[in-house]
Amino acid sequence: MTGSLAVAVAVSFVWLGMVLAISFVEAPLKFRAPGVTVQIGLGIGRLVFRALNAIEGVLAAALLIAVVGAAPPPSALVAVLVACGALLAQLVGVRPWLNRRTKAVLAGGASGGRSRGHHAYVVLECLKVIALLVGGVLLLGG
Repeated sequence: MTGSLAVAVAVSFVWLGMVLAISFVEAPLKFRAPGVTVQIGLGIGRLVFRALNAIEGVLAAALLIAVVGAAPPPSALVAVLVACGALLAQLVGVRPWLNRRTKAVLAGGASGGRSRGHHAYVVLECLKVIALLVGGVLLLGG
């Protein structure tokens, strides 16, 4: 395994682990904690996801650079591009929508229930998880 390929594998699985830990463990559990209101949960969520998305941007860039240097199988490259595309869609298309909704909820102008934007974000998060898992496994075998 080349150095670039090893970096690509490591970055894929680190990114996957972060998404699973934050999006599928921390995010839903914080709203079940005693004393956490919707407003507090949304405030925490905004901070956590802003940090996660910034780190994901760095990891996506590192993964793309490593993949270019590794010359992986085409299927692995497609999986990596799908993961990066899902992140881009979240950052450009969904996050601004969710930020506006969060501001409205925090200002008392909207209900705290899930929105279509939230559902879109979750679908993209699931796509990203699958792509990172498949990409990491294919890179590991490549």
